[in-house]
Amino acid sequence: MEKEALKQKLSDEGYPFVYEWRDEPDTVYKSHKHSDKVAMFITQGSVTFDFLGTPKVVSAGERFDVPVDAEHTAVVGRDGCEYVVGQMNEDD
Repeated sequence: MEKEALKQKLSDEGYPFVYEWRDEPDTVYKSHKHSDKVAMFITQGSVTFDFLGTPKVVSAGERFDVPVDAEHTAVVGRDGCEYVVGQMNEDD
């Protein structure tokens, strides 16, 4: 699915903040959590989320809905990662 179609899908699901994002290879996100719904489609590359010792690899072509209030880290794969993201809260 093209990025514009993915953005439209998230908008249709009610996400008020929808955008494209890109991370460089091996980017590390320290432990954090989101106060409301966040959904993402990986359009290129991969990212590994870790929920207190339970890793979840998400790769190009997959969707991931981040559990609300779940403490996690994330590490971007060696090829970087591109996303289409939907957020309920702008600052989340």
